[in-house]
Amino acid sequence: MKGIFQKLEKEDRDTVKNMANSPIIQRIVDRMPQLTPKGRILGNYVVQHPQKVVFMTTRELAEACLVSEATVVRFVTQVGYETFSAFLQALRDMVNTGMTLQDRVDLPGLTDFEEDRLGRVMSEEMENMRQLYRTVDRETLNALVSFLEEAPAIYVAGSRLSYTFAYYFGWSLAKVRQGVHILKGSDSTAFDRLNNANSDALVVIVATSRYPNELIRLAKVTRRLGHTLFVLADSPLCPLFPFAHKQLVVPAQSIPYIGYIGAMSSVVSFLVLELAARKRLEVGAHQEKMEQIYLENDILFNLPMVAESEK
Repeated sequence: MKGIFQKLEKEDRDTVKNMANSPIIQRIVDRMPQLTPKGRILGNYVVQHPQKVVFMTTRELAEACLVSEATVVRFVTQVGYETFSAFLQALRDMVNTGMTLQDRVDLPGLTDFEEDRLGRVMSEEMENMRQLYRTVDRETLNALVSFLEEAPAIYVAGSRLSYTFAYYFGWSLAKVRQGVHILKGSDSTAFDRLNNANSDALVVIVATSRYPNELIRLAKVTRRLGHTLFVLADSPLCPLFPFAHKQLVVPAQSIPYIGYIGAMSSVVSFLVLELAARKRLEVGAHQEKMEQIYLENDILFNLPMVAESEK
């Protein structure tokens, strides 16, 4: 790694230094001595320019390194990935985690002239949904539903963008069962509430890159207190995973400017719907009480009913 690092331009060094501990970069560096000369050219290029490679096709990468597409395919296999798509996904996870807001200004779709930017956004969201459907760990999904069904109390936490999903998750769960609490990572009283919770509580933390440190601290405390921790994240590189009893990755097929919402929202919707289906009889009684409270306190807008005598 030292030799590669010394060859970099000064402006690239911080980027590579920050990514040096990434599994994909470490894998390339470790296998560099076994690669062919052309394979080493590719390896050096990927290590030095990950933010460029992540948007390339096999042809574009081959042209940039003056090698054949077949050499690119062999290189991907030699560094441990079955397909170029799997290689790019691993590289994408790494780059997305390390990109600043300034970096994202240069993403395709912002710098390129787009006649149909709406179409691009929708296309990317749909591709994320297709990727989720193809790759989601259904066994883990069902295990989470079981946790949600059996836990005496549930605490759902998020921060920044992920608080959007956490709030949606907690708000929806409260419509189908009791004992649901929503925690905001930036609120220090979240530690108090977890400390006061029963030891058999379930804590679900939703985390999206660039992973706020406050959620990492919350995950550490959750484990120390003996609660069950389930983490929903958008990348296998999520730093909360080492503390989780169970985790689920909701992947993205491209790097977002701010963040994608379709795939993660769909997972939340599925979990709530599946739980409601399992607890159908209990849900009916629970929701009947809630509707009565809404009615008595005039909480929600209701269309005025036309009296029979006025028809």
